[in-house]
Amino acid sequence: MTLYKYSANGNDFVIFHALEKKNRSELAKELCHRQDGVGADGLIVIIPHTKYDFEWEFYNSDGSHADMCGNGSRAAAHYAYVNDIAPKEMAFLTGAGVINAKIVKAHGKKNAMVESELTPPEVLDDNIEFNGSLWWKIDTGVPHLVKFVDDISVFDIKEANELRYKYDANVNIAFVDEGNLRVRTYERGVEDETLACGTGMAACFYRAYKENKVKNNIEVYPTSGDTLYLGVNEKTITFRGEVKRTFIAQL
Repeated sequence: MTLYKYSANGNDFVIFHALEKKNRSELAKELCHRQDGVGADGLIVIIPHTKYDFEWEFYNSDGSHADMCGNGSRAAAHYAYVNDIAPKEMAFLTGAGVINAKIVKAHGKKNAMVESELTPPEVLDDNIEFNGSLWWKIDTGVPHLVKFVDDISVFDIKEANELRYKYDANVNIAFVDEGNLRVRTYERGVEDETLACGTGMAACFYRAYKENKVKNNIEVYPTSGDTLYLGVNEKTITFRGEVKRTFIAQL
């Protein structure tokens, strides 16, 4: 088996393609383990599909399934493109629905600027009060809790963990910085803060946009310090940024 390791703005994934779907939860836990495996936030398996360019299986590092992952969608698109599975503009099936993606600019076979269209966002609850703060619960492929803060350097991981289990959602804090956003995310399945979360950034952007805190195309900066670009079109949220293949390994 040939494994590809990808980083999408610090959110890292192991990717390979297979001919059939099956339960790979245990394999995900083995491969994603930081000490005894390759080490990653998630495992992506590319599967053939009769209608779309491909279908994916997505596993968190604890072996649980996730319907969608924004950074993972961009990494998967680049993997499919360089392995001749899909053209530059593609459509693939996830647990959250069909995702359209395109290679905006390829830098050889290792790096590229990739844009994906996320599933249409849905506000599940805009009036959650917890410890004196107002949270929104927004589904951008997976559910996210979002609140705005005055100091992005302070992230209460214990509170985030409590919220994650109380509302079965990822947890995000966001800071509006001169019309752009800084975001930190605690992710289910990883059970800790990650360096970047695409659907989390999208949820923060969507709340900020709905509350007129930002314009319809902005930059978003996750914990990794990279720059991502989010916008809205007539259908949904667009999500663009660099991805890089960090290495290839044989298992």
